[in-house]
Amino acid sequence: MTKYLLAIDAGTGSGRAVLFDTKGKQIAVSGEEWTHMSEEDVPHSMGFDYGKNWELICRCIEEVTKEIEVDDILSVSATSMREGIVLYDDEGKELWAVANVDARAGVEVKELKEKFPGIEEEFYALSGQTFALGALPRLLWVKKHRPEIYEKTAKISMISDWILAKLSGVIVSDPSNAGTAGVFDLQKRDWMPEMAKRVGIKSDIFPSCVETGTVIGEVKDKESVLPIGTKVVMGGGDVQLGAAGLGVVEEGEVAVLGGSFWQQVVNIKNPKTPRDMSIRINPHVIKGLSQAEGITFFSGLVMRWFRDALCESEKEFAAKREVDTYVILEEMAKDVPVGSYGILPIFSDVMKYGRWYHASPSFLNLGLDPKRYNKGSMFRSLQENACIVSAENLDNIEKFTGIKIDTIVFAGGASKGILWPQILADVTGKKVKIPEVKEATALGCAIAAGVGAGVYESIEKAAKEIVTWDRSCIPSPENHELYKKIREKWKIAYETQLSLVNQGVTESMWKAPGL
Repeated sequence: MTKYLLAIDAGTGSGRAVLFDTKGKQIAVSGEEWTHMSEEDVPHSMGFDYGKNWELICRCIEEVTKEIEVDDILSVSATSMREGIVLYDDEGKELWAVANVDARAGVEVKELKEKFPGIEEEFYALSGQTFALGALPRLLWVKKHRPEIYEKTAKISMISDWILAKLSGVIVSDPSNAGTAGVFDLQKRDWMPEMAKRVGIKSDIFPSCVETGTVIGEVKDKESVLPIGTKVVMGGGDVQLGAAGLGVVEEGEVAVLGGSFWQQVVNIKNPKTPRDMSIRINPHVIKGLSQAEGITFFSGLVMRWFRDALCESEKEFAAKREVDTYVILEEMAKDVPVGSYGILPIFSDVMKYGRWYHASPSFLNLGLDPKRYNKGSMFRSLQENACIVSAENLDNIEKFTGIKIDTIVFAGGASKGILWPQILADVTGKKVKIPEVKEATALGCAIAAGVGAGVYESIEKAAKEIVTWDRSCIPSPENHELYKKIREKWKIAYETQLSLVNQGVTESMWKAPGL
């Protein structure tokens, strides 16, 4: 009789449930897009609606389990966007939550730096995180602006932990996701409450930290349709579990995850941090490994905006053909030449973790010839741009780690296309491998669930056995040389566009709190 593993994925743009068998084969998937709403009169806020979002997740679970006997599910685990946090009262009830790029705590970041000179650099050396997306400034914001919530706060967790707490009633964390909160020790792989105490925040709100794949309890929640008593297993951060789902579990292996954001990760053993705070260092879900990471902001979300704002007719055509709209857009872009007729998209900058902000969104070099400057060429230019920023980030990681990259594993929604993986290979000059299972984060999460259920001995062994490959893309030397020149032009253009933000002429697409 077939047995199953259930992965729940709370991403930046959607919540999903994905069902796998114990061989790693995806059986069913259900997801719904969600939106993180700004709070009234709170600039740059991005609240996480835990009430509506839990209902959404329960619907997804119900959908993926309707064709099976739910008693055949051995275990469930969860993964999520990192940095997002949830606060609870002493009974484990949610009080307040924010999504990953919530940037409301700008004043608090500045106050921390002014009151404690050098503290961000000191904490970064220990945690691998800056204050930009960290928990401490947000907690200070809550203390100042929502004192009634702060006083009731008894526990904090990450969003993947919240999902497991909803199922089991147990609030615990894992290193891979908790590490992104910044109140953390990379060497010890555990919370560092002293950081909170030092800046005047409660230091007794941090839960136990256990490794990914650990059984933390059993399902108790009746809303989820999962049988009471199903094993609940610790999951982790979406990028780190995504790497596991790609078989990227050994030192020196590299992945690019193309989702709402794009992440470029390289596995490293020594969790050291660069002095200039240019990149972030996170704990991997593999004990003994960390990851050097670059981030490309909003790449997937920019594509969603392009689709929804400009491509209504393509959406209708795709519906008639019963294919994804992005399939139609790739068909329109496939004959556009390298460089998209010179179009330079200005969206995400190269990662500058210590001082991180972006130019105003725009397309440069558009012309008036509709045969060249149209939806197809603009779409391809966005694909190229995501790959250019990824290449720049990977170059910076190479310089810091000394690891020579020759192969990239590419997954996530962006890897489903035919055109985008080849562009990534051509831009980076590296071989690009695409796995059979594109939902790498969900597969990594299912592997964690399987470790907890005793199906697999370890995440590492399971990943190497389960992950299979769809195809590889070999870079074109000619295209790579062309992209080198385009990268240089783009960097000059981006710096010029940043100067307009600095002059107050345009508004930044996103700016780290405190800048």
